[in-house]
Amino acid sequence: MEQVMTGDFELKRVALSTGVELDVVDMGPRDAPVLMFLHGFPESHRTWRHQLPHFADRFRCIAPDQRGYRGSSHPQDVAAYTTDKLIADIFALADALNVAQFTVIGHDWGGAIAWGVALGGQPGGLHPAWLGRVTRAVIANAPHPGIFQRLLLTNPQQRAASQYIRVFRDPESDAIIEQHGIAGLLAHAFADSVPSGGLMPADEIERSLADWQDRDTCRAMINWYRAAAMTVPALDEPYAEATPAPFPPLTIPTLVVWALDDTALPPCNLDGIEALVPHVSIVEVPGCGHFVPWENPDAVNAAMDAFLART
Repeated sequence: MEQVMTGDFELKRVALSTGVELDVVDMGPRDAPVLMFLHGFPESHRTWRHQLPHFADRFRCIAPDQRGYRGSSHPQDVAAYTTDKLIADIFALADALNVAQFTVIGHDWGGAIAWGVALGGQPGGLHPAWLGRVTRAVIANAPHPGIFQRLLLTNPQQRAASQYIRVFRDPESDAIIEQHGIAGLLAHAFADSVPSGGLMPADEIERSLADWQDRDTCRAMINWYRAAAMTVPALDEPYAEATPAPFPPLTIPTLVVWALDDTALPPCNLDGIEALVPHVSIVEVPGCGHFVPWENPDAVNAAMDAFLART
């Protein structure tokens, strides 16, 4: 495995059976329980820069740059980013690193994938080859897929907050990406508003600019949105009662950390979660925007410490 350096973390290049290569942080004792950290859009393993050192004395901490991000493989076909492929990458990464079981931890899009990884890999889960490999889940500001789709169909607040997804999916946005990269598309999609309630620190923006400006990487990141099966109606489309989500219960211990000032994902995403996740623990973080792992790392670390200790 090739070793590369990035910022404060050493990455190794890992070839997966799914046909892609990922750059991966892998730190902590090799014989310790494994925490698998999944970042969201438009970030990288550095989403977890405050968590990885905190937990690496007790856990083996694995944090990939996921498919399409940073230096990892970024195929250009939209079909390469369907949710099943992104979930399969995580189990393939565990296989490549000889990890039998793990706790999955995700934020934003990484949280969406973490929901799928947990549902597929819990005991009695959806995927026969993965049963029992996921022992716990930690989700930070990433809605349960069944709840999120219902809200998009029925809830004016969430539908309005998600209109940026329609912009990302619009083929006319391709010209903006070509000319200005992800930074330009974000400015176009959100105009004068900031969806997170917080801004990435200047030094982190500087680290990310090269990725945000590389056109192949930009298209790959946007393909996560374009390949997703969710329906995002326009603001003027009729509201309708949603069909009950065809999701089995997630029965493993699950921690949901939710920053309450997330304007892209308001707290209504917690409504009804106990029915879908019977062993859920919810920790609300007031006064914090979407990027809670680094906007309020102390709250996230404390919530995870308590959860991991009791489960």
